Amino acid sequence: MITLSHYLFLAGILFAIAVAGIFLNRKNVIVLLMCIELMLLAVNFNFVAFSRFLGNLDGQIFVFFILTVAAAEAAIGLAILVVLFRERRSINVDDLDVMKG
Repeated sequence: MITLSHYLFLAGILFAIAVAGIFLNRKNVIVLLMCIELMLLAVNFNFVAFSRFLGNLDGQIFVFFILTVAAAEAAIGLAILVVLFRERRSINVDDLDVMKG
C-alpha cells in the first residue's frame, strides 16, 4: 500500500531534480522555466497528498490556484522569451544581463 511518506519522498525527489537543474544549467532560459514548473509540480504533489491524507479539500483548492498562476507565468515567460529572441537572436542567460532601461 502506498503511504503518505511515499508521496512526500517522490515530491522531494522532484523538487531536488528541479533545484539541481537550476544550479547545473544556467545557460538556457527555457530549461530554467521548466525547472521552476517542476518545483511547482512538487509543491502541488505535496498539497494533494496532504489533502488526501487529512481528508479535506483545502490542499486541492490551493493546487487549482497554483496551476492557474503557473499557467499565466509560463505564458508570460514564453512571450518575453520570444521578444528577447527576436531582439537579441539568443536566449542565453549570459546575454540577458546587458539589458538596460
